[in-house]
Amino acid sequence: MAEERAQRRLAAILAAGYSRLMEQDEAATLASLKDRRKRVLTPLVSEHEGRIVKVMGDGVLVEFASAVNAVACAIELQKCMGIANDGVADDRRIVLRVGINLGDVVVDGGDLYGDGVIIGVRLQAMAEPGGICISGAVHDQVGNKLPHAFEDLGPCEVKNIAKPVQVFRVRADTDNRVRRAAEAEQQSKRTKPSIAVLPFSNMSGDTKQEYFSDGITEDIITERSRFRTLFVIARNSSFQYRGKATDVRRIASELGVQYIVEGSVRKGGDRLRITAQLIDAMTGNHLWGERYDRALKDVFAVQDEVVHTIVGTLEGRLATRIAEQARGRPTQSLAAYECVLQARQHMMTFERISCRTAADASDRTRSRLRACLCVAGNYSLGELFLRS
Repeated sequence: MAEERAQRRLAAILAAGYSRLMEQDEAATLASLKDRRKRVLTPLVSEHEGRIVKVMGDGVLVEFASAVNAVACAIELQKCMGIANDGVADDRRIVLRVGINLGDVVVDGGDLYGDGVIIGVRLQAMAEPGGICISGAVHDQVGNKLPHAFEDLGPCEVKNIAKPVQVFRVRADTDNRVRRAAEAEQQSKRTKPSIAVLPFSNMSGDTKQEYFSDGITEDIITERSRFRTLFVIARNSSFQYRGKATDVRRIASELGVQYIVEGSVRKGGDRLRITAQLIDAMTGNHLWGERYDRALKDVFAVQDEVVHTIVGTLEGRLATRIAEQARGRPTQSLAAYECVLQARQHMMTFERISCRTAADASDRTRSRLRACLCVAGNYSLGELFLRS
């Protein structure tokens, strides 16, 4: 039998991702996703004449012959997911990000490959929680065929794609269900400080050195993600702003973060210079900045040294900043203040039995203890004690 040859065709690709809860409880999340696929996704795809290409654990890839059908399906999908989330605790809701692209794909058996698929997946990563991002090609086909508005985000660089992709955001939350899902996602982020690390600028004058500045940025994001007291925006979301001169307050608003890290990298001869700044996105003020000059003997050793220095400094600066903000909102309750003083006496011994005593002594005023520990700049410790 002759080997089956790969074919090409034009297709609208819908990529949806549900990555939010995987870290919390992978087994429970997968069970919920299977239920949503059966009750919500599969019927909608069939109704809009689509085909589920493959399910990827925390995501799904769907093919449509029509870009209009793909967008209509995505909008209905987000609405139905909002309905399914009604009555579900904020930290257990499954919130989708959807990306849609129209392009040439390679067909290999039942699977699809090529730039058409890659762009769809990248657009999904750019979408906000509960949102939909589409390419310019999809927007051209949809036009006024659907009663929904589109926001032009301009040309965006996409990893592994040579030319920038024109991106539009779908404004389809007419019944506010999608908006409520997005707000719930953002609210969950606010329970701990949030930060975005923007791509460091390559100041070397050589585009071939982009890999180094990107590597510095990715390592800082990775190292920052190790600290559970901080919510760090994923790389794909941060990197959509590479090369754009955009106001940090606007970026922070779009990403839903409180702090921004930006910087630059310059290589010349055997010398390396890296700058980094920490910015309060609410005010636009610089909280901290530093410049590092190093001899470029071992590129990886230098990169590790600078990354660890920046990450360690950021941790200390953020802790100080958060404590200052907490002290600016002091409690008016004398009883609550007394609770925190009693808890602090036991807490500072750093012994488990003392930590339990600190929590047990405040069972009758647990909410007050939580508030006071926030004031003292020890929210994460307070959470630990209250859960022990």
